Amino acid sequence: MVKKITKDMIIGAVMEQYPSTGEVFKRRFGNGCFTCPGSNNEDIAFGAAMHNVDADVVVDELNTAIKEG
Repeated sequence: MVKKITKDMIIGAVMEQYPSTGEVFKRRFGNGCFTCPGSNNEDIAFGAAMHNVDADVVVDELNTAIKEG
């Protein structure tokens, strides 16, 4: 069963558990997420704030990505 992604989840953990989310992170936060040491400590809400995007929009896109596989 697919778990729902929330904005308090750690970016790196989400990318590791759900590889299909990589494209969303790349589009919304840039390629840096894949090499940024902060991705292992920072949650989606923090990343969204740092990249000036709406966390709720990012979360919706991430959940769509895991549903579509």
